[in-house]
Formats: sequence, structure tokens, C-alpha cells
Amino acid sequence: MNTPELKKRFKAYALRVINLYAALPKANTVAQIIGRQVLRSATSIGANYAEASRSRSKAEFTAKTGDSLKEIAETEYWLELLVESKTIPAKKMADLLDETQQLTAILTSINKRAKNDA
Repeated sequence: MNTPELKKRFKAYALRVINLYAALPKANTVAQIIGRQVLRSATSIGANYAEASRSRSKAEFTAKTGDSLKEIAETEYWLELLVESKTIPAKKMADLLDETQQLTAILTSINKRAKNDA
């Protein structure tokens, strides 16, 4: 997958999470707190990758893709909490969690390759 395609995929992912957050019940404090956390981390993934794609060195690229990996791991944690707290049914979250795991695998591969090339 090339960089422009991956940037689009990260943006689409962030938009899915934005829509998820917008649909959370406003009166549910837990949903709103976790929702803000997942919103912040999910929108940071693509932003860090965009910075990585404009990096000036291998070290900077590796660091920024590493930041994306940290953010996607955090996002997965918050998404799982939304399910485990029974805020969102597991069935409704399955596709988004699957995409999270796919993006994690892609980022892991990119980051490992960058470290090996350094």
C-alpha cells in the first residue's frame, strides 16, 4: 500500500471514529469521557503518519511511525472499553476493531522495515 492510499485509509478511519463519537449518548458520562479519549487518539494516528511521510531522516520517520503505533494501540484500548462497559454492542464495534487491527499490522510492518533499513 503506497503512502497516499494509506493516508486516505487513516483519514477514513478517523472519520469513522468521529462519527462514532458523535453518536455516543450525550447524557452518559462514561461514554463521553471514553469517547473523547478515543477521538483524540484515533485522529492522531493519521496526523503522525502524515508527519512521518514528510520526515527529513530515517530516524524521524521511525519515531513518527512509532508514535502512530502508540496512538493506534491506545485507540484499540478505548474502543475495547466502549464494548466492555456495554456502551456499544460488540457487534457494532467489530468492523472498526478489525480495521484497527489491520492498520496496526500495516504500521508495525512499516516501522519494523524502517528500523531494519536504518
